[in-house]
Amino acid sequence: MTHPLGNPPSKIIAVHLNYRSRAKERGRIPDHPSYFLKPPSSLAGTDDALVRPEGCELLGFEGEIALVIGSRTQRVSLENAWQCVRWVTAANDAGVHDLRHADHGSNLRSKGADGLTPIGPRLLDARRLDPAALQLRTWVNGQLVQDDTTDTLLFPFEQLIADLSRLVTLEPGDVILTGTPTGASVVVPGDVVAVEVSGGGQSTGRLRNPVAVGPALEPYGAIPKAGPTEREAAYGTAYVPTDLLDKEVEVGLRSVAVATLSAQLRKRGLPHMSIDGVCPTQPGAGMVGVAHTLRYLPLREDLFKKYGNGMNAQKRAIEELRPGHVLVMDARRDTSAGTIGDILALRAQQRGAAGVVTDGGLRDSAAITELGLPVYHGGEHPSVLGRRHVPWDTGMPIACGGALIQPGDLIVGDRDGVVVVPPDLAEELITDCQEQERRERFITEQVRAGHSVDGLYPMDPDWHEQFERWRRVHDPSHTSDTSDGLG
Repeated sequence: MTHPLGNPPSKIIAVHLNYRSRAKERGRIPDHPSYFLKPPSSLAGTDDALVRPEGCELLGFEGEIALVIGSRTQRVSLENAWQCVRWVTAANDAGVHDLRHADHGSNLRSKGADGLTPIGPRLLDARRLDPAALQLRTWVNGQLVQDDTTDTLLFPFEQLIADLSRLVTLEPGDVILTGTPTGASVVVPGDVVAVEVSGGGQSTGRLRNPVAVGPALEPYGAIPKAGPTEREAAYGTAYVPTDLLDKEVEVGLRSVAVATLSAQLRKRGLPHMSIDGVCPTQPGAGMVGVAHTLRYLPLREDLFKKYGNGMNAQKRAIEELRPGHVLVMDARRDTSAGTIGDILALRAQQRGAAGVVTDGGLRDSAAITELGLPVYHGGEHPSVLGRRHVPWDTGMPIACGGALIQPGDLIVGDRDGVVVVPPDLAEELITDCQEQERRERFITEQVRAGHSVDGLYPMDPDWHEQFERWRRVHDPSHTSDTSDGLG
């Protein structure tokens, strides 16, 4: 393979997020640019294959504008930064997202493999270009999927160069990948990706790369993983999430009372599954979903600036929500400050959340109630979380209202409160809860008719025989069961 730049650069620097359209897709706008490195050995040219290892499925493409540095650059000013760029060309910041979990942030294995940075086919003279008036377009199999211009950048090219050169010496030939707009997604073997950059009457032509299958990875390190998080990151706006919770299980859990679930959990030796001390904003609405967790720690003023500002763990937790998630927050039962307000509750609703549970305080309770999103909370409070809490981390086991909740646990709420249901027990719990409630309906009818609870609650053999006759009328398809399902 002929090297696209003649001699390999000393380094390839890529920007994580730089187009407003991509930032909107990701749900966050960074305060400053952040970067990762790609090995020079990842460079390739037009018509070279993008190789997806056997056993992986999430080969992503990202059309980008590549800047090639022309002179040794140290601590350059914004005003002089563009003079340090010699060439502009098209690039594809490709990556295998199945390996993204292994080096999150650095992207070494996911984006650093040989051939995953094709650039070209032509180099444009940067001196004849306006860096704020370039167009970037990407096609997959001839269909236009990305189309954006550099007047929408969060961080102009001059800022990237000046920022990097404060600490990193940029050498002639070094490549800066300047970010991708919305529309980046996943391609499969047989697809062809093409990227073109144009401006000032010049065009790079189309950087064309077919997708091929390569050999499986040897089992010496991290194995490929293609879970919901990796799929969403890889597919972008094209991602259609699968249901977090089986619909039959969801319907079954909605069909039974939280009190009945609590009784059946207790019978199985799990008496501590209720989230205590929380009340609903929507008493008449049930809630069933899958736990996504957020932990607050006690306020430390010297740490709040680092952990509490910007895209902190609280905001990240909201943006990590998928349809069907219940956001469960551990605030140490401290209700003397809010842990969520109306704006973030609205965003959670837009993300498809099934509800929110916090053992801390709730701000903007009237506005949140009007949203119709089920929210269970420890009590109303007007103060922001910085009065008592530091948002610390997401997606970890937490304590909420005295219960231990793991990400992926099932969360069920009604007027009585909230319980945690282990996913592997859900189906048998539904069956036994429905049986218990069937028996309780029979008992309620008898008490309403004037019968004493003696021998009826729980049922002795005589009452049980009457119950079986009642059941044959009300549920003729049910198989007789002599066990007593009452808690």
